[in-house]
Amino acid sequence: RQGSELSGWAMGRWTYEGIDLNHNFADLNTALWDAEDNDLVPHEFPNHYIPIPEYYTFANATVAPETRAVIDWMQRYPFVLSANLHGGELVVTYPFDMTRTYWKAQELTPTADDGVFRWLATVYATSNLAMASEERRLCHYDDFTRFGNIINGANWHTVPGS
Repeated sequence: RQGSELSGWAMGRWTYEGIDLNHNFADLNTALWDAEDNDLVPHEFPNHYIPIPEYYTFANATVAPETRAVIDWMQRYPFVLSANLHGGELVVTYPFDMTRTYWKAQELTPTADDGVFRWLATVYATSNLAMASEERRLCHYDDFTRFGNIINGANWHTVPGS
């Protein structure tokens, strides 16, 4: 029943080079939001596929080999829905994980498909026995049971490039 801060939540998160894999992906959200603000979506800037920025592919960019491998894999096998699993927290987050207001640490930042993502998150959270248990532990000091064990990622903490 230890919280994530006591059970090694950061193990495996940092590379040998000191890169935090949880925060090493390119920020694609800002490009989308700028295009939305300029009425470019969807005709001039399709919102279903946002390419990796060119600067992120340069050899001298601070990109972990593991992140490059995931990018290569994503480009070989395009997909429209994904999930990621992290050890530590018993909460399901759904997009977006980055706040739209760049200086805010937390902000409700829903996608156009917010209802679908909330439904998928709820189905998982209510089907996962550890999450649904009355005996579950808190996440640090956050009690996500009041939200059904789900939360908009950016409303919990912002993660650019997630």
